[in-house]
Order: sequence, then structure tokens, then C-alpha cells
Amino acid sequence: MRDRQTLAPNLSPAGHGPSTEYSLAAYQYSLPPEKIAQTPVTPRDASRLMVVDSATTHRHHYFRDLPTLLRPGDLLVLNDTRVIPARLLGQKPSGAVVEVFLLEDRGNNQWLALVRPGRRLKPGATIHFGPNPNRPDLVAEVRSTDLDTNGRLLQFEPQGSESLFALIERLGEVPLPPYITDTTASPDQYQTVYAEAPGAVAAPTAGLHFTPELFERLDAIGVGRSRITLHVGVGTFRPVETENILDHKMHGEWIDVSPETVEKINATKAQGGRVIAVGTTVVRALEGAAQGGELQPCRGKVNLFIYPGYQYRVIDGLLTNFHLPGSSLLMLVSALVGRERLLALYGDAIEQDYRFYSFGDAMLILPEAVQGR
Repeated sequence: MRDRQTLAPNLSPAGHGPSTEYSLAAYQYSLPPEKIAQTPVTPRDASRLMVVDSATTHRHHYFRDLPTLLRPGDLLVLNDTRVIPARLLGQKPSGAVVEVFLLEDRGNNQWLALVRPGRRLKPGATIHFGPNPNRPDLVAEVRSTDLDTNGRLLQFEPQGSESLFALIERLGEVPLPPYITDTTASPDQYQTVYAEAPGAVAAPTAGLHFTPELFERLDAIGVGRSRITLHVGVGTFRPVETENILDHKMHGEWIDVSPETVEKINATKAQGGRVIAVGTTVVRALEGAAQGGELQPCRGKVNLFIYPGYQYRVIDGLLTNFHLPGSSLLMLVSALVGRERLLALYGDAIEQDYRFYSFGDAMLILPEAVQGR
């Protein structure tokens, strides 16, 4: 552990001149490729943790130190979504191989999916899945093209007694992000230890650092836990491509914020505790459920885009990983501590050899560091 320190010099956006708060160029930074974590550390809580503890200072810890950094009465809110094997390999009737990446469950065995190669898969085309393409276990028909994602709406038809979800579990593969190119990680290492509700196509990665033993230590000091569900989809990982970030259209993702979680959050605040979101997906779920002015139970889709200037209604602090340049997740964290400061923190993380992205290290933003508090 290193001592408390002041901010490192500002990490300027790579290759760009001065930019406004709402310019995409203002959220770029240069990351050496070797800083991208290819495999998670073991045990999970041996990852490093940058602790942002005031408006001007931060410290370096390990994730296992979390019980010394939180207080009795604090509440951790977790996303209990489970990553499904969303990558499916199939064939067209001609025998050509087709890769399908499931994005979003639309109900009634329909899924929005990215399909490769997709150019020749027009509405009415079919894809067969299973070890015997002449007697497929599963058939998908292309119903339409989705202009927002350039994906396809697929109608799946199981060919036997197995349900669609059972077939996806049997035939699919858990997809890793494209920047993980050389890994020995198992599919279980891309799930949180508390993953329960199947439906995500990517992991809520801030939660990957927790272990059952760490939860026991947090329980022992009186740190509470509650859960929401947000099925991570294209809204989380779709890049921002508009030069003015205000023109970005956030894709909706399905959430479930239960009455029990709302009650627990309200009780925590009433007793002077702090609500710490574990990951940006929890932030979007809770803040999305509070858009009417106060936190309410919510079950359905939200497409809340959070960027600097947003006034947080629910969360007090955040546990999060280090995010890709130009991503909506980077903008969300910037809304907590400020864009320039966040880039400076990322600059110090690079200098201190932190590991970035899904299998990388984490950052804890305490309430004392949040702008406007």
C-alpha cells in the first residue's frame, strides 16, 4: 500500500488539442497495449484498488483492503446478472458458417443479435445450430434489420423438447471482450461469485473482484449488501461515435430494482450510511429508477446516459474498473469526479502499472471525492 498522494499531472487527450466537456475527443487517452489485462489475478481480491478519497488526493491499496475502507452501516449494491453463452456458431443451409452474438432478449424466443457475416442474411434467411446441420437442434429465422446496432432480429425455434435457454447454454460460448486476445481464463472467471439471474452478454466487471471470504469480512464489520439486476447489453459496451457526446443515443437495457432494495437503500441513508454502487451498471439501474425524482421499484428498460453535469440522486460512491477511451462508462465516472481529474487518475494508474479493463484492477470513489458534496 502506498501513502496518500496528490493528483498526478493531467493526462491530456491523446492527439487532440483543447476540447469542450461534451466533445468525444475530450474523453480519449493513450493506453499502452501491455496494460490491458488478459487474465484475472488470483485470488480475485488480490487485484489493486485505487482509492479516491478527497477532492485532491488518492491512495493505492488492494481490493482485499475494502473492509478497512468502508464503514459499518455502509451498503454495497451489486448487480446479480449472469453472463449467458451469447456466442453461437451456426450454418446457413448452404453450409456457410455464421457467427451470432446475442445482444438482447426481446421475448417469445426473439433476440436482437449481431450476425457475421450479416450482409447476405436478409429477412427470411435461416441459420441452423447444432452438431448435425442436417438435423439442427435450433433454427433461427432473420425477421428484420436493426438500424441502431446493424444487428438482426432473430426468431429462434427449438427443434426438440429443450428450451431456448437450455440450448443456448449447451451450444453457446461465453464471449470475452475483443481486447482479451490471449487468456487462460475460464468462463467461470468471467462471472461474479454472486451471479444469479441469466441474461447478460458481458460481465459487470467491478464485481469480479469479490470473493466469499471478502464478503464474510465485510459482514463482520457491518457493511450491508443489496442487489439489483441489469442485464448487460449493447448499451454498456456500444462505443460513443458522435463528436458531440450529447448526440449519443443510449441503447436500453433491462433492469430490476426490487422494493426490498429500495427499502434497504432508504434505510441506509436514514441511518447515515453510504450507498456504494458496485459498477456502472448498478449506477445506471439505481439512477434510472430514480428519474421520477426519488428512488422507486422499477422493472423494465432504462436508457439513462450519464455524463458531466448529471446530478446523482441515489449513489454516494462507486467501485468501478478502468474503462475504455471514449466510452459512455468513462463519461459516467467523469460525472462523479470531473473529466480532467479522472484522466489525471488514469494517467497515474498507467504510471503505477495498474491493469486495465475487464480483468484489470479497480477504483473506489468515496463520497468525499464526489463533486458537489
